[in-house]
Amino acid sequence: MDHLDRRTLREIVDRMAPADLHLYYVSGDAAKFWRNVRAHEAYRQDLEEIESEGERLLGEELPELGYGLFSIFRDTGSRLEYERVYFERRRRLNTFALLCLSAPDSMLYESHLHEAIWSICREYSWCLPAHLGENDDPVQSIDLFSAETGFTLAEISLLLGERLPKRLRYLIEGEVNRRVLGPFLAGGGYSWERATHNWSAVCAGSVGATALLLECGKEALTDVLLRVQASLEWYLRGFGEDGACLEGLGYWNYGFGYFVYFADLLRSRTRGELDWFARGKVRRIASFPQKCYLGGRAVANFSDSPPTHPIQVGLSHKLAEYYPELELPPADLRADYRDDHCSRWAPALRNLIWRNPAAIGGKREWDSAACYMPDAQWLISRYRSPAGMFGFAAKGGHNGEPHNHNDLGHFMLLADGVALVADLGCGEYTADYFGAGRYMYACNGSQGHAVPVIDGHGQEAGEERAAAVLEASTGEMEDRFRLELAGAYPRASAPKSYIRSFAWHKSELPVLELQDLFHFARPPGSLIERIVTLAPSAIDQAQGVVILSPPQKETGAVSARKLRLRYDPSLLSARAEEQSYRDHFGRDTVWYALDFHVEHPREEFQVGFRFEFI
Repeated sequence: MDHLDRRTLREIVDRMAPADLHLYYVSGDAAKFWRNVRAHEAYRQDLEEIESEGERLLGEELPELGYGLFSIFRDTGSRLEYERVYFERRRRLNTFALLCLSAPDSMLYESHLHEAIWSICREYSWCLPAHLGENDDPVQSIDLFSAETGFTLAEISLLLGERLPKRLRYLIEGEVNRRVLGPFLAGGGYSWERATHNWSAVCAGSVGATALLLECGKEALTDVLLRVQASLEWYLRGFGEDGACLEGLGYWNYGFGYFVYFADLLRSRTRGELDWFARGKVRRIASFPQKCYLGGRAVANFSDSPPTHPIQVGLSHKLAEYYPELELPPADLRADYRDDHCSRWAPALRNLIWRNPAAIGGKREWDSAACYMPDAQWLISRYRSPAGMFGFAAKGGHNGEPHNHNDLGHFMLLADGVALVADLGCGEYTADYFGAGRYMYACNGSQGHAVPVIDGHGQEAGEERAAAVLEASTGEMEDRFRLELAGAYPRASAPKSYIRSFAWHKSELPVLELQDLFHFARPPGSLIERIVTLAPSAIDQAQGVVILSPPQKETGAVSARKLRLRYDPSLLSARAEEQSYRDHFGRDTVWYALDFHVEHPREEFQVGFRFEFI
């Protein structure tokens, strides 16, 4: 879609289709769609999950967001206490709205939906405390979740129409205008409008979708769409031509999801005149998820992305409509309605209305595939053999990426969806996590990644701390990846050259060979090669062998495969140290730093490892 001036955009707005149920249902027939949902096996699990959640919520009081909860982040930097209640309130809103759509005769569901709408419209702010400064207006500010809330309420109001009491429809319209559309139109611009990451897509996409649904007037709608168009251009700038999301798959689902939700509504309302999906770059971004899976739900979780990720079926099926070359995901990867701890309405609804029932079933695992994404400098390879599904991923890039981790040269190895060499993923979000203490967290700093520690120093942050790719190739039986990584380390300890080489041999039981070649101006005082794992290890120093056994509590995956790591005991001494970190949900999680100490580092030397699945 080309960038449009205001006059051209205003003319298109004049020709728009109405905002009505035709945006969601064939022939606008909601009753027929929901009858089919109730009758079709493809939706059975979804309805059971939503109904189960409804039963749970019927037995609980609607929780309040008080001043004490709101102040916790300011006083301690902790986000979880307030956000758990905030997202639980959205869960009530979403659940009872979906139940009202799927069971239209239930007065009980309607009454609970009405209370949820009323309560959310009375909130002090739709923003999270973590996104509000002390001097920010709690109503005029627009963050991810205030924009999402406006979109959610506008869509629920349109979908239910006169089934909602007139007083609630007026309340929604008034509050959405007061908290989202009014501030956006009156403001001089928000910082996220020029962001090259998920904020621009989620905020702008939600504001744009809200304006498309709420019928805010043609002049106002034109002004909104003009700025949303510019913001989404900034979002797309954050991607290279390879379509990789440097923030990780979780943020692809979030940011690109809201891009798609808006773009689809815009395309429908403009009768195809405004079509973001016609862009080649958008097409390449859409293919990113199918490259990331390494077996089961396990993904190449670089940056702040969880180690496993379910699939939003509706989003996948809608993108496959636009881009038929996309591989439909295995049915077992379908996200449970309750999986989203943020309780987002837009994907939950579209998992139903965008689903292709004929596509449900099919294969239970992805096909083998390997790719190198040159802009991101990620090499990702999954390989299915008679012995199982195996995964390898490694990255270059730079240490100034969005949701950055200091992780140049880091890698992971998996068998049947279980990580034996792991990425810790995202930790618990706190004020310090996004502040000065970010790289003290193991999941963010290089101390929590499979990279060397030189003279006690790990890698440093900054875009100038970059890898140089010397070789990257994928093939049917072997993938190779070679990087120069000396620039990742602080000048005082940095080698003149540090070349890391990977060779991934895809035999029935695959083998990874890792070689590190160091050149120093003078010998370092110490050098440690670190492997990050969630697996307990057995070290045989005399033989130069470490056996990594599958973790006992690996969510969603089971594997009996072990990993045998071979090294040179005359050069390296091995030891494992149990550590822990708090994951994204605030759970204490054990991991192991498997360290190989170079006994006598010289000016030039080479360290080699061989990883064998057994």
